[in-house]
Amino acid sequence: MSTSSDEVCSSNSTSRSANGASQEKKYKGVRCRRWGKWVSEIRVPGTRDRLWLGTYSTPEGAAVAHDVASYCLSGATSLHKLNFPSMLPHTARTDISPRSVQKAASDAGMAMDARYITSREMTTSNNERLSISVDDYLLN
Repeated sequence: MSTSSDEVCSSNSTSRSANGASQEKKYKGVRCRRWGKWVSEIRVPGTRDRLWLGTYSTPEGAAVAHDVASYCLSGATSLHKLNFPSMLPHTARTDISPRSVQKAASDAGMAMDARYITSREMTTSNNERLSISVDDYLLN
């Protein structure tokens, strides 16, 4: 049995609303590849350049990578554009090079992927909330 790319992405990113209807999650700066992996990239402000932020197993991992990069590149002016603004540390630096931003974003996205995949594998009886700090991934 083969599945289309839309089915792969939709099955990975759907949730149930209160009335039981399926509702697709959309994260800013994230898209799904045909084979079901999630990718993120961002434009460097003031240039035509794009930073590749990586390929992730979950849309949440790609979204966190995008958030970290967006905040580091644009500072507090980007807070309204973030997927998970409450997950950003107040000490995040905005004076680092695009290459350092790329590394910090990729590391944070990979950490989120690992956490999210692990939490999916745990039993739901634990009711453990998904929580991650990106402090460790932002360069000092």
